[in-house]
Amino acid sequence: MAECRRPRVYVDERERGSGVPEALAELGAAVIYTMAGVGDYIVSDRVAIERKTVYDLAESLFDGRLFDQVRRLSEHYDIPVILVEGDPGKLDSYTTRGQQVRMALSSITIDYGVRVLWSLNQRETARMIYSIACREQYGSQRSVVVHRKPRLDKLWMQQLYVVQSLPGIGPRLAEKLLEKFGSIGAICRASVVELERVLGYERAQRIYRVLHAPYKPPRKQQPDK
Repeated sequence: MAECRRPRVYVDERERGSGVPEALAELGAAVIYTMAGVGDYIVSDRVAIERKTVYDLAESLFDGRLFDQVRRLSEHYDIPVILVEGDPGKLDSYTTRGQQVRMALSSITIDYGVRVLWSLNQRETARMIYSIACREQYGSQRSVVVHRKPRLDKLWMQQLYVVQSLPGIGPRLAEKLLEKFGSIGAICRASVVELERVLGYERAQRIYRVLHAPYKPPRKQQPDK
């Protein structure tokens, strides 16, 4: 690998104060804060890293944010990375639903092509991000690009983007659905049994519910008189 002089790392503002940007600066990285929107640490035009503690990982999985974050990462960057802080061997001590977390990580890797890395603490996280930035910017001569919106200049891209907005649907499954049913409208009209043939039972049930359940927003609280 070429000599790493001072890699640039674009850091989302939400990571300010986490300890990782400070550790990156100590290693010699040029830390640039930005409102990234997608990813916490951007190190090249193809690599973006989402940092999570084990607690964050479990919480984002069970409140539905994790797969949405992963989907957006894979839409915008060719090499999306989830970097988890914590000991994977002690996952069951962090959460009572460790097996569900393991299954979700397997799905993220297989369905979305996301790399999952582990570190023990913020300093190790910083060292890993620094190493990846060096490899990308000095080894592979990649530029750093912060992608905020996918480029959707073709109709088929727009169609894929709409289908990928459904929970648990990545680029590969979106393409399978469109190839199977032919259009977004046909996907919406498909029965749960038809969806199951492409998505499997649990995901089909979830998608069918999203498409057909009545919209019931939470009631706004009346102001106190």
